[in-house]
Amino acid sequence: MYPGMMRWWAHHQHHGEWRAACGSAGPAWRADWGTRYAGPSDHGELGAGAFGVRRPLRFLAFKLDLTDAQVGALARILSEVKTERAQAEVDARRTSAAFADAVAGDTFDRQKATDGAAFRVGSAERLRDVVLTALERIHALLEPEQRKRLAYLIRTGTVVF
Repeated sequence: MYPGMMRWWAHHQHHGEWRAACGSAGPAWRADWGTRYAGPSDHGELGAGAFGVRRPLRFLAFKLDLTDAQVGALARILSEVKTERAQAEVDARRTSAAFADAVAGDTFDRQKATDGAAFRVGSAERLRDVVLTALERIHALLEPEQRKRLAYLIRTGTVVF
């Protein structure tokens, strides 16, 4: 931590709005830690979750007690899902642009709107296929007890695919 930041942090921890917000229980951000940092707040229809590569990988390695070989394979799988999700975000922006172009003119351009909608459907189908393939590869990678723990994490919403 930057040395100048330590004084600021200590001051606000003891005298700032955090203590006023939550009494003597500690900083207010601790109360909703799980909901604030569980994943991205809104990814529309893309179904994106909390997967980057580093933190989810460490989290899953810890929770599932993965071996080094499993961690390496899981890193490759998560990287592919992350790449496809990023592409889906780009596709969503292109779809929005197509819809905007369709309504921008003097008359509604149904062809542009149809093309944008078809692009959205295609993007969702590609993302679906990548996620299903990733789940299949993860299933093959894990031991039966690890699969049960992963299923529990998915059911409780701790891990989102």
